[in-house]
Amino acid sequence: MTVTDVRKDPDALSMTLTAEFDASPERVWQLWADPRLLERWWGPPTYPATVDSHDLRVGGRVEYHMTGPEGDQPHGYWEVTEADPPHSLAFRDGFANDDGTPNPDLPTTEARVTIEEISDGRTRMSIDSIFPSTKAMEQLLAMGVEEGFTLALGQIDAILAEDAVRSA
Repeated sequence: MTVTDVRKDPDALSMTLTAEFDASPERVWQLWADPRLLERWWGPPTYPATVDSHDLRVGGRVEYHMTGPEGDQPHGYWEVTEADPPHSLAFRDGFANDDGTPNPDLPTTEARVTIEEISDGRTRMSIDSIFPSTKAMEQLLAMGVEEGFTLALGQIDAILAEDAVRSA
């Protein structure tokens, strides 16, 4: 499993997932920048993602939906607030209605992705989620956000391994 650490800080209203990969920062960035690669890991295995639109520029928007085992299709979006390839990405992460409009019944979070080389050929990626309130943090954690993120990130090694085999 790629996830090396999960830290929840209720005082700071944050959750940070850290993962390490046998790949360059540029290759790890591609997991975010290429919508077809993003689809392969963004949702946990039981809720695979489909990216409907993808613009990682500042001011851009990424829209997606996941398909659950019962056929349900929850929608989500990111509003990109920072993009510094291949080092960082920040976005407002929210739930959406079927038509793509924000769902006001569920909280949004502020997400910050940091990608850094830690040794020759290895990269650490951290995803920090900042919740708007204690209630929002509790609500999203109760919905399984931590488990979902951990399972989603756990799919990345296989994607990177395929690339290594192709380039060998």
